Amino acid sequence: AHARAMVEEGAAIIDVGGESTRPGAVAVSVQEELDRVVPIIETLARELSVPLSVDTSRPEVITAAVAAGAGLINDVRALEAPGALEAAARTGMPICLMHMRGQPATMQDDPRYRDVVAEVKDYLLARVAACQQVGIDRRRLILDPGFGFGKSLNHNLTLLRRLGELTEPGLPLLVGISRKSSIGAILDGAPPDRRLYGSLAAAVIAAWQGARIIRAHDVGPTVQALAVVERTLAVDQQSYP
Repeated sequence: AHARAMVEEGAAIIDVGGESTRPGAVAVSVQEELDRVVPIIETLARELSVPLSVDTSRPEVITAAVAAGAGLINDVRALEAPGALEAAARTGMPICLMHMRGQPATMQDDPRYRDVVAEVKDYLLARVAACQQVGIDRRRLILDPGFGFGKSLNHNLTLLRRLGELTEPGLPLLVGISRKSSIGAILDGAPPDRRLYGSLAAAVIAAWQGARIIRAHDVGPTVQALAVVERTLAVDQQSYP
């Protein structure tokens, strides 16, 4: 029902995941993840007109989810799990590669970088190369800098401010910053359900910097905000004095 409501509000992709990757999250078994994800994808694939994304790092889930109807693989571990590269390659589907420093259970334990933008970019380009080595076409790849995944507030803000540097490889960027703790920190500790306006501001900044996909909780307001960005960027400035 939630997926149907999001599509009605303008969602262009529905992302389905069966394992939490928020800071401190504990892993679930492969079977539990399959049990959570596959029936939902099978149902939504029959009902919805938009593509479905599967948020997973496991080769078994990648294979089963695509067989069930998923059209995009969204991996916070950038296909580093054993067998994930090969499983993704066999599907022929688009893939989103995300940067994460460490693992969800410990990633927020004092993350450090010399230059967060350069290091995120280097990592993602290395994963692009790994994909190409197993025969995945570069044109199937999407990059995600991984806001909140092993990054402090200042790291996240630096990435957001310099996001345009990550568009230089010529691959589309996906940004997921909606309701994240960094927004709550800026808003004096506002809980997740009171981070809408901060999330919209971050989405607008990201889109203006070149992000092509925005992952959001509050679909309707985000769609409206991004419509203004899109229309503004499309204006032919030469038409005006």
